[in-house]
Amino acid sequence: MTQNIALVTGASRGLGAAIAEQLARSGWHVVAVARTVGGLEDLDDRVKKAAGTGTGGLTLAPMDITDDDAMRHLCRSIHDRWGGLQFWAHTAIRAESLTPAASVDMKDLDKSVAVNLRATAFLITMVEPLLRAGNGTAMFFDDPVAAKKFAGTYGATKAGQMALARNWQAETRRIGPRVLVETPQPMPTAVRARFFPSEDRSPLTDTRDEAARLIGLI
Repeated sequence: MTQNIALVTGASRGLGAAIAEQLARSGWHVVAVARTVGGLEDLDDRVKKAAGTGTGGLTLAPMDITDDDAMRHLCRSIHDRWGGLQFWAHTAIRAESLTPAASVDMKDLDKSVAVNLRATAFLITMVEPLLRAGNGTAMFFDDPVAAKKFAGTYGATKAGQMALARNWQAETRRIGPRVLVETPQPMPTAVRARFFPSEDRSPLTDTRDEAARLIGLI
């Protein structure tokens, strides 16, 4: 492979979009996955507007990460076209508003388990061979909010996701691929706004600045 290839799941907004944009502007080719077509198109417009010497490119993949067949096909396509991956950033998450543990909605719980935990587990099985082939790095994102009271479904499923990521990290420490679990600075994202709707957002870290810092770790 002559160009670095990245997969960003959850790339239509927030930190995922910022990471995808920063990578593309730095010469990477980014496979950007999200359900929100409009968000992916906005990302593509920003990258094209900033296009210049050293700019990479985007492959937009409007897909649901809970669709096993779609994710399997996507990973096979990455293998066939590029042979492997140098980076996977998994920012896709489902987070509803604050809910007491005694008031958890079971439909929300089922959907959150599907997105935050099961899809993560399935993606690891699909992406690991690509990262091995490309000597790549996977990055997951912890969230201290998940450990606070009233985090309910989000807290439970995010904790499960982090446990899975850290298990994978420990298991592959010597043999690869490299797995990083990072805690981003508080940012003015839509997810955070659900939990802190009246928060003064001005002191929060810009997603682009945080994306640049996190990319620097790889």
